[in-house]
Amino acid sequence: MKFDRSAGLFKQANRYLVGGVNSPVRAFKAVGGGPLYINKAKGSKIYDVDGNRYIDYVMSWGALILGHAHICVLKTIKQAVNSGMSFGAPTENETKLAKIISVAIPSIEKIRLVNSGTEATMSAIRLSRGYTGKNKIIKFEGCYHGHCDSLLVKAGSGAATFGIPDSLGVPESLSKDTIVLPYNDIDAVSRIVKERHKDIACVIVEPVAANMGVVLPKIGFLANLRELTAKYKIVLIFDEVICGFRFTFGGVQSLYGIKPDLTCLGKIIGGGMPLAAYGGRKEIMDKLSPLGGVYQAGTLSGNPVSVSAGIATLELLSQMDYCKLNNMTTRLCDDLRFELKRNNLQFTINRAGSIFTLFFTKEKVSDFRSAKFSDTKKYSRYFWSMLRNGINLPPSQFEANFVSFAHSEQDLKATLKAFKKALRTF
Repeated sequence: MKFDRSAGLFKQANRYLVGGVNSPVRAFKAVGGGPLYINKAKGSKIYDVDGNRYIDYVMSWGALILGHAHICVLKTIKQAVNSGMSFGAPTENETKLAKIISVAIPSIEKIRLVNSGTEATMSAIRLSRGYTGKNKIIKFEGCYHGHCDSLLVKAGSGAATFGIPDSLGVPESLSKDTIVLPYNDIDAVSRIVKERHKDIACVIVEPVAANMGVVLPKIGFLANLRELTAKYKIVLIFDEVICGFRFTFGGVQSLYGIKPDLTCLGKIIGGGMPLAAYGGRKEIMDKLSPLGGVYQAGTLSGNPVSVSAGIATLELLSQMDYCKLNNMTTRLCDDLRFELKRNNLQFTINRAGSIFTLFFTKEKVSDFRSAKFSDTKKYSRYFWSMLRNGINLPPSQFEANFVSFAHSEQDLKATLKAFKKALRTF
């Protein structure tokens, strides 16, 4: 494969865009080389400006569970655009989308639509502080909740890509209000909550972590979080920006039988358009302006084009066979494990539903500490080998692979074939 046009465009972009990109992981710093420039996509495939075709496992970082450019979603978007791009006023479809989400996720009694996952988590944190009258929050190392100051403390995902646990520009005063604990360590949570519960407004967690690579919660971890936060009147926030509507129609909370106080959603609910939301218990949500004293607003919140894409996506997903998608992903991971074992390579594959991560480490990966043992240089060689054989993977060890309803059995066979070739380079 040749990447000449992509290389030329990246060189030009570096003159005008910071680092040549608008989101750091896209710069390929974690795997070396330069990024692909994509000019079209359909189903499970993306196409770059050099004419190369790839089976895609990034899928707009999980947003496109139906696949790229789904015909029904596109049709709905085009109809919405013809009626206007943005009104700065309420629309009927905002309520329709809110109702679909609330029925699918019963813990969401009321909801507020916003534009990004970062905006959702940032607003949920502010709301929790306003509701409880307390300032400190608990988050978990390796869980990424967006780039707002309170949460960009020892984060995973984009920050982990560069091996930097914190960000410059985050005031020390804000960092002091953020307590960072190891993911899956309920003893650490219990100790801190018992000691400092009078100061703690909320606990925010990815119920299935996917920003240090995929890491599943240990048995009892989420249930114990719910018990502790309820006992000490601390708001429990589930960040389901990635896992909402990913494993089942609704939130992963329904699979674990746990009801958080607030839930943050994004990605899938926008069908590929900029859209996110946060919602939960009525008594908490009613603290928001215009009913309460916690202020949050947005010119493009509830954008009619984004909302139409979200409605079309969720209506389609309500009829889809999630078991089939999850089983397909299970079979792919089983095939990858078989080849890795056959080649005597040290690895761990973590899978949850239709997302997975291959870690090049013999350690069981259950938190950010264990994830960091992964051989990132080996991942880089693996990434480029797969890319040259037509498979587009996340350009970082610390990310998830996403399988969509558009992926076919033929795609899986082609992926396995490329995988076998990639392993010959080790």
